[in-house]
Order: sequence, then structure tokens, then C-alpha cells
Amino acid sequence: MTLQQRDKRALLLLGVAAVVAAVVQFWPAGNGGAKIIAPPDEVAAAEKRLERMRQLAATVPGKEEVLKKVAAELAAREKGLIQADTAAQAQAQLLQILRRVGKAQPQPVDVRGNEMGPVRSFGDAYGEVTVTVSMDCRIEQLVNLLADITAQPELIATHEIRIGAAQGREKVVPVRLTVSGLVPKKLVPQKKGANAF
Repeated sequence: MTLQQRDKRALLLLGVAAVVAAVVQFWPAGNGGAKIIAPPDEVAAAEKRLERMRQLAATVPGKEEVLKKVAAELAAREKGLIQADTAAQAQAQLLQILRRVGKAQPQPVDVRGNEMGPVRSFGDAYGEVTVTVSMDCRIEQLVNLLADITAQPELIATHEIRIGAAQGREKVVPVRLTVSGLVPKKLVPQKKGANAF
């Protein structure tokens, strides 16, 4: 197969065109190209965002100080939680507190009989244990006992109180008192869903 003159010229032009195309494609761009300039409104918007960020950054130290104060206050309040390994131990501690307060009265109150209530959730971060006790005392003894319960460093409070009719010359009343105390959330049993086995 021989190439004619016309085919040789076509191949030569094809080679030259390929070289020119390669030079144009791979030639490094110069610094004299057109520069892209951001519209003026974008610059103003960026300056406003920068100013807002500076304002937010200026508030960080104040927020950190408030966070430290709140964390210290929370730690001080949580010292009053009844600390125990199990809910039953927490209820036993609550019962001991009630007996200690009863014995510390000017006229001691005999705290007897007890029922341990269920452990419930108290908000999202705590649990609540309850203890029900019975006693026979005069009204002024009961008032003093209730006041001393609220003065304890532990986070305990009267949950329910039932007072019967006064008996005898000394006006002794039967009392059934339920007291609750706050415990860490880990002591609250986890509820399992209907599908969990």
C-alpha cells in the first residue's frame, strides 16, 4: 500500500494540528489572567459575620465563669444525696436518719415499724426512695420532729403524713409518716419494654 501525495499532506497537517493542540492545552497560565473580585455586598456580609464572631468570642469567658459557679453549686447540693450501693441500703440509711432525728428530740420519739416503698425516678438525673414509719407522740413533738427532718443535710422531705385521733390525758396521737430521700439515678431499676425479655 503506497501513500499518495495527498495522503502524505493530510498526515503532516494532522501531526502539526496535534502538536499545536498539545501546546495550547498544556501551556502554563500566566499571572496576567483575569482576577475574580467578590461583589461588594459579600465583603460587607463577611465583615458583619466577623464582627458577630468577635462578639460571641467576647462572651465566652463570662459563660465559663457562670458554668463554674453552677457546677460548684450543683456539687454542693448533690452532697445531700443519700449515697448507697443499692436501693435497699439507701432506704436503710433513710430509716437510720429518721430514728436518729427521733432520738435527738428534747422528748425522744420512738420511731418504730417500717415499710420500704418502691424506688422511683425523680426527674431525669435522680431517684427517690421512701420509708414509712409509725410513732405515737404529742402534736408538739410531731411538729418539732418534722422541723428537724427538714433541717437535715441529706435531701429528705416528708412525703405523706397521717395523724389519728388523740388518746389519753397527754393527747398522744398515732402518726404514720412517709419520708422520701433523693438518691443517684443508678439506684433506680431500669424499666424494660414490653418486647424485652
